[in-house]
Amino acid sequence: MNNLKDGYKQLGQYIRQVDVRNKEGKGENLLGVSVQKRFIPSIANTVGTDFTKYKIVKKGQFTYIPDTSRRGDKIGIALLDDYDEGLVSNVYTVFEVVDIEQLLPEYLMLWFSRPEFDRYARYKSHGSVREIFDWNELCMVELPVPPIEKQRKIVDAYNTISKRIELKKQINDNLEAATQAYFDNLFFPAIEPNCTLADIAEVNPIRHLKKGEAARCFDMSTLPTNGCIPTGDEVKPYNGGVRFINGDTLIARITPCLENGKAAYINLLKDGEVAFGSTEYIVFASKDSIPSSFYYFLIRNQNFVTFALQFMNGSSGRQRVSGDQLASFPLVRPSIKNLQAFDKIASMVLEHIKENTDEIMKLNQLQALVTTTISSH
Repeated sequence: MNNLKDGYKQLGQYIRQVDVRNKEGKGENLLGVSVQKRFIPSIANTVGTDFTKYKIVKKGQFTYIPDTSRRGDKIGIALLDDYDEGLVSNVYTVFEVVDIEQLLPEYLMLWFSRPEFDRYARYKSHGSVREIFDWNELCMVELPVPPIEKQRKIVDAYNTISKRIELKKQINDNLEAATQAYFDNLFFPAIEPNCTLADIAEVNPIRHLKKGEAARCFDMSTLPTNGCIPTGDEVKPYNGGVRFINGDTLIARITPCLENGKAAYINLLKDGEVAFGSTEYIVFASKDSIPSSFYYFLIRNQNFVTFALQFMNGSSGRQRVSGDQLASFPLVRPSIKNLQAFDKIASMVLEHIKENTDEIMKLNQLQALVTTTISSH
């Protein structure tokens, strides 16, 4: 009796394992697989490593990590498309599609990107010491396999959205980099500092939000490591934490978030709206009519970052810096003329970045819709 849903096939008939060893012992392009389902440069310590045991993965082939114990809800699986070939650990499984005229590798990767696949793989993982999603279980995965032309259309739609997302991200990166360079040249002249950040900024200003009041919450995961707009907030009752409004600049004060550059400029709230977030944020706000854009680009300045990192203290796992320490940052008091010239540019840039980020979020939702509706084809 066939229990497969109409149009669904078992994956095993379309894929096969590949086990090509690195006989030449090359040590270049070592790759790992992230839970974001992408190949990443390996960070493994390779001192004394026998590279002949590594497996070769080629463009168009997949690699997955059978051990699912330590990767949360995501399965480490990826399709190699950025390199012609790379090397992966011999504990990884390399496989390929048998006939790309029957099943497109890119289409299959979209199926692997679905949350449903991760849930299925975690459910099917087994083992007492380590949970393993083995090759036999992978081959038992059921998926819809529409005609190849239909697969190509789905992949093309997904890739079109991906290119749009990358374009918007690149525009944002270029806008911010150019504005940062302008800021650095304008406000860091080769003269001795004559004030501190405390003289020209409000540090952790009082913002009113009642206990239990529903408000937007931006936890640490919402802060970007580059870029300025936080994403992924949720509305919940206020139960403590740092509060902020539009125009405030946030910076993480705890390791490793500070080192990684977690920070944000807040310009996505409604007028008068107060939001909240982690107790591990420091907030800088405008003082003496200095434009709010100044503070965001200040905390992204490399001199400021270097200054902040020297104050990290505490136990090795929970080092942090205080607001008072950051506020002691020495700088040249900015002139009104320079501030006005800078804000004329920076305020437009920050607004443009916010609009692009909004579009990126909508495109991400559309992209997710493409993957989740594959089952209807």
